[in-house]
Amino acid sequence: MTFALGQGTGPLQGLKVVEIAGIGPSPHACMILADLGADVIRVERPGGQMLTGGSHDLLNRGRPSVALNLKDPEAVATVLDLVEQADVLVEGMRPGVAERLGFGPDECHARNPRLVYGRMTGWGQDGPWAQAAGHDMNYIAITGTLHGLGQVKDKPQFPANLVGDFGGGSTYLVIGILAAVVEAKASGRGQVVDAAIVDGTASLNAMTSAFLAGGGFKEERSANLLDGGAPYYDIYETADGEHMSVGALEPQFYELFVDLLGIKDTAPDRFDLAKTDELRDLLTATFKTKTRAEWCAIFDGTDACVAPVLRMSEAPDHPHIKAREVFVEHEGIVQPQPAPRFSRTKATLSHPPAAGAGAHTREALAAWGVEDVDGLIERGAAVQLDG
Repeated sequence: MTFALGQGTGPLQGLKVVEIAGIGPSPHACMILADLGADVIRVERPGGQMLTGGSHDLLNRGRPSVALNLKDPEAVATVLDLVEQADVLVEGMRPGVAERLGFGPDECHARNPRLVYGRMTGWGQDGPWAQAAGHDMNYIAITGTLHGLGQVKDKPQFPANLVGDFGGGSTYLVIGILAAVVEAKASGRGQVVDAAIVDGTASLNAMTSAFLAGGGFKEERSANLLDGGAPYYDIYETADGEHMSVGALEPQFYELFVDLLGIKDTAPDRFDLAKTDELRDLLTATFKTKTRAEWCAIFDGTDACVAPVLRMSEAPDHPHIKAREVFVEHEGIVQPQPAPRFSRTKATLSHPPAAGAGAHTREALAAWGVEDVDGLIERGAAVQLDG
């Protein structure tokens, strides 16, 4: 497949990004940028990254893969050549690694003062743990966020790597990059964006900080309004072993909920804390009288704030998800569409993930104006994946 500049659609068309390949949040951030139209060139180590790669790795969609041996001075010089014409560089290495390799912020800004230099880490660029290894659950653990997650009293339940890597990580990296790009257009000067998962997760969890400051928050699981402490904001099993989600918080929604559930005349006062367990037992028993499909038919499209808990494989076929084409089949893979949506500059899926690191080295470097690409390949500074 041929890659060329300017093929993306969306509001970021024309934004040029150099991605130094990593795992988790940094490729997710670059996927978002590419989805929204940016021209992203992904620089990988020969052989690829751990836990990534292949034609099904959706985090790598929308951009070409270039393999460079970053221990080779010629490869580092090539990165700086790319930086010279880019708006953004993204890297997710430990603090100091990019500097040691020769393409840290100082070297990059010497070549391109307008460059926005995005750095994605767990702990941040400084602090006593900055050089320590870690993963999603470690980062969200020390922010106070992990402690309250889940409905199990004995220990917290972590939601895979959604809260840290992607919620507090890549999302905030993208926000920071776009904010810095806007500022650079006005000032003519780039800057470093220090996107740390600990920072982003704490910000993401600001509402809990507000609840705690207000004095009404209990620091235990399944004891508050939005964590399963309230019976009318919880998940219930159905007759067929499936589940329904219930979020009937507002009075008018709750009244409709108990009416459609058929317990309007028997349900205890939901604000009587002495009867919380009684209400929960009633809801549990009632939901088990019908299958998930039967409850879906009853609550479908109503204001009762009830929705089925679907598996990933089921989600694309839900009528609402299907009508909005939240998931589409693209290049043989069912995958989410770019988000959010725009009324005028629509973002669309473009290229599938590369089959392997270096699948587009020759054509992508040439498209970005790098000279003597064949020489780089012959001398081992760059690698073109065969086939």
